[in-house]
Amino acid sequence: MGLQRRRRSERRVVPSVPVPAALSAAALLLLLVLASHSLLASSPTAVPTPRTKPSSILVRSSKALVLTRSSSSFLYSDIIGLQLKNPVEVRRNAAGAIDVFRVPSGGGGPVADLWGSKLSKDYYGCSNASSGFATAESNTLPNRYLMIATSGGLNQQRTGITDAVVAARILNATLVVPILDQKSFWKDASDFADIFDVDWFIATLRKDVKIIKQLPEKGGKIIRTPYTMRVPRKCTPRCYESRVLPALTKKHVVKLTKFDYRLSNKLETDLQKLRCRVNYHSLKFTDQIQAMGDTLIQRMKAKSKHFIALHLRFEPDMLAFSGCYYGGGEKEKTELGAIRKRWKSLHVSQNPEKERRHGKCPLTPEEIGLMLRALGFGNDVHLYVASGEIYGGEETLAPLKTLFPNFHSKETLATEEELAPFSSYSSRMAALDFIVCDGSDVFVTNNNGNMARILAGRRRYFGHKRTIRPNAKKLYSLFPNRTNMTWETFSSKVRTFQKGFMGEPDELRPGRGEFHEYPAACICEGSKVAAHSNSNDRTEVSHKNGISNVSRSAGEAIDYHSSNEDSDWIDLDYGENTPLGRSFSNGTESEYDVFIRQEDPELDEVLSD
Repeated sequence: MGLQRRRRSERRVVPSVPVPAALSAAALLLLLVLASHSLLASSPTAVPTPRTKPSSILVRSSKALVLTRSSSSFLYSDIIGLQLKNPVEVRRNAAGAIDVFRVPSGGGGPVADLWGSKLSKDYYGCSNASSGFATAESNTLPNRYLMIATSGGLNQQRTGITDAVVAARILNATLVVPILDQKSFWKDASDFADIFDVDWFIATLRKDVKIIKQLPEKGGKIIRTPYTMRVPRKCTPRCYESRVLPALTKKHVVKLTKFDYRLSNKLETDLQKLRCRVNYHSLKFTDQIQAMGDTLIQRMKAKSKHFIALHLRFEPDMLAFSGCYYGGGEKEKTELGAIRKRWKSLHVSQNPEKERRHGKCPLTPEEIGLMLRALGFGNDVHLYVASGEIYGGEETLAPLKTLFPNFHSKETLATEEELAPFSSYSSRMAALDFIVCDGSDVFVTNNNGNMARILAGRRRYFGHKRTIRPNAKKLYSLFPNRTNMTWETFSSKVRTFQKGFMGEPDELRPGRGEFHEYPAACICEGSKVAAHSNSNDRTEVSHKNGISNVSRSAGEAIDYHSSNEDSDWIDLDYGENTPLGRSFSNGTESEYDVFIRQEDPELDEVLSD
């Protein structure tokens, strides 16, 4: 009995709790658990390693990355902070743990010297003529006048102008100021003097080639009617002597049409250096264009000590020419297919995925942004974007603006009134972007077209300023699978793949690349670099104007052919305000590959930059 009493006394009375109250308490407890779980997930340092493929689907909206509810995950966008300033991808693995692909807000990753290279101080631009290079006065023969009609957009025409000076030198002729293309895709009525300082052009080259503004006249009429002809692409000096010189000797005035890439990469050093003097010193924009471009740079510098300039190249015409597909369904296929029909002889790959695997497609704006963030550039970096109409508009640009909220263009930096003298002329607008990209601390190119090549070469010549080109072939396999890895793994792979594509001086490999992109004959090494060089090339050391010049000896031919690994695609002057529905006029077409393919009568008009 006593034992039973003791047992009864140990019993505790549990007060009854109403069912609604119990449910409320349980819900509160569940919310507390979820809140603590979300705090752990949102920590940048707490990023679990993924073990399986994601079970939830990430959907892109026009403003942010949004995680939708699936059978094994909840809507975490509000809890984790999936905001414009911090894109996050979340999923559950098979064990129920949350795997996170989080882009940290800060930069300063493991890539050293993001804003420049320590090696750049050891290299210099050098383009002085050798002592054996005859002056224009002794080289030019009377009654020989060479006229040039350039082709394409601003930067393609720039290569034509540069090569025209060298061609006149080879032919011992007087050069008439080149005629710019006014009839092709953009219908830009600008003359040479509207874009470049023509007096500066003539004066700075007076020792190399005699240049005049127009043909001499007699009795109010030009002395002779020009004989019109065309030379093949990459024509060598011997080619000019055999094809053009006989006509020039007989007719006295020869006009070469559609003059773009009509001069070989393989030239003797003095002629290569002449190319550099023209391109880097004599082709100066007009004061009006240069002043506006400098103003844009100043406004970017006022916002931040450093800034990136991005040549985005994601316009409809570019994507149509590339033959690539970006997942836009029938709408994308129909729109880009309609553009491709303008060029009857354009070969379009039946396997767009193969084109991407081979690195022949521009990265999307989002992919470019992720690459830059992985390299270590933080979301506080100011980004200047040189571009025309982006395919997909703001929806396509939204992820890039999410990754880099400080997003600028010439249209956002300047007023309509300030841009009014330029806005009706595609080449002048392109010149403004050219100036800002050239003046940026880091230049990023999304293709391998004319503007990208010329700016890459120019930045190498003037001190090897950081120039980044995506290794599209390697990055292709990384972007689609990024949600299967942590951010740390992803960024590490990006940095590995980008080695050799960061614009370092030692990335230049002899025998590779197109001259305007790799002007090796005009890049001089300092004495310390030369002393450690393993090169067997003969060198000539010159100290003219205080410049240390270590280069191959004068007269030695240098060949810089494009690598088969490099993707050579059409460069449509980065869509200088070309609307999707714009049609071509005057029967002008375009050539897909200006560097490798033979000329095609139906793809004769190269639309570049």
